Amino acid sequence: MTRPDPRKTAALSAALSGAVDLGALKARADAARQSAAGPPAAASGGGENGSAPWIVDVTEASFQAVVEQSMQVPVVVLLGASYSPESQQLAASLTRFASASGGSWILARVDLEQAPRIGQAFGVQSVPTTVAVAAGQPIDAFAGPIEDAELSQWIARLLDALRDRLPGIRAGEARAGAPVEEEIVEDPRIVAAEEAFERGDYAAAQGYYSQILAAEPGNELAKEGLAQARFAERAEGVDPTVISKADEAPDDIDAQLAAADAQVALQQVEEAFRRLVDTVRRVYGDDRDRVRQHLVGLFELFPADDARVAAARRNLASALY
Repeated sequence: MTRPDPRKTAALSAALSGAVDLGALKARADAARQSAAGPPAAASGGGENGSAPWIVDVTEASFQAVVEQSMQVPVVVLLGASYSPESQQLAASLTRFASASGGSWILARVDLEQAPRIGQAFGVQSVPTTVAVAAGQPIDAFAGPIEDAELSQWIARLLDALRDRLPGIRAGEARAGAPVEEEIVEDPRIVAAEEAFERGDYAAAQGYYSQILAAEPGNELAKEGLAQARFAERAEGVDPTVISKADEAPDDIDAQLAAADAQVALQQVEEAFRRLVDTVRRVYGDDRDRVRQHLVGLFELFPADDARVAAARRNLASALY
């Protein structure tokens, strides 16, 4: 079984977010209920074999009631068909996961042979299609079956993204005995450094971060904070006109370093990196090492996987060797 093309998955999610008219579906369902004999149909409290109450088999008449529950927890809508082996396979996996969820999310199983209008509302092109609904709107979707491991990760990402917005998620996780997200205890040393940074006392922030690194050389937060504080102190006094001055004086090392700082501050990151790599190519000895160290310091302002940093590192290696 292959993983769905992420580009198609993203396109499907985007299309659903603008195409699904749940209000129109509700109107059709209301009309169907009014014309039907007897009391209104309700969402099933569970499927066969004693399914949990948060696993429901949905009809066109009961679908809106299930969607309304997405104000409390995510509703995962499985749009399948009895003739599709892939639908049955995905239904079995989702049912197993939902059974253990404690009601932190609801599985709404739709047989499109019995409820074609629901499929039309979602613009379903193939079965199975799975759609996540939150606060009455589709927020994510994928088409086709996927491996259980990937399905589990998809559900986990969904809950992580919505846990602070939908109040029923934590209650369901508690029922299921799942570990609820723990409150993060902040390091008071980092807090002190960040407060100094926020009030513009960059020297104090550097002092705090340096103290942390003296005791914990591998503390990544302190490393990143120290680099940011050093740069902020330099950039605070940089005159943006230094860029044009540096362009006119390519051999002025101080001007090139200051211009690179100004460009980074102006979000001209690639231009700043290119300026210093070109300077490395022109100078030698201590000047070259000074420019190299300055450039490496700028790299530390960005995530390690930043494409601009990766490209500049390659160019720097080429310039040096």
